[in-house]
Amino acid sequence: MRTRPGGRTLVVLCGSTRYWEQLQEANLYGTAAGRIVLAPGCNLKQPHPLWADPAQADQLKLVLNDLHLRKIDVADEVLVVNPGGYIGESTLSEINYARSLGKPIRYTHTTPETAPCP
Repeated sequence: MRTRPGGRTLVVLCGSTRYWEQLQEANLYGTAAGRIVLAPGCNLKQPHPLWADPAQADQLKLVLNDLHLRKIDVADEVLVVNPGGYIGESTLSEINYARSLGKPIRYTHTTPETAPCP
């Protein structure tokens, strides 16, 4: 892991926005622990004028998906927020992308698939 000024670790949060509150809580705890936290910035599951129009929402989804990959690019590690062990298709693709870059990955909830090998 690279050393950043001040010795801070940059962590990116991945997970479904259906768990928005848990993502916010992970952001809070990571920040309080002295980490630089990158998190999803938009929750398209909640109404907002920026994505009220379906065409705008579709375009924004593309932008946000790419933006999240760029966050993974610059992060030192990934924290997957997966209450109950849930990992959806988008999150799984982000995990696979992070793995392809050799990023360390942690999970908020361990499942047989996410447990470290003995």
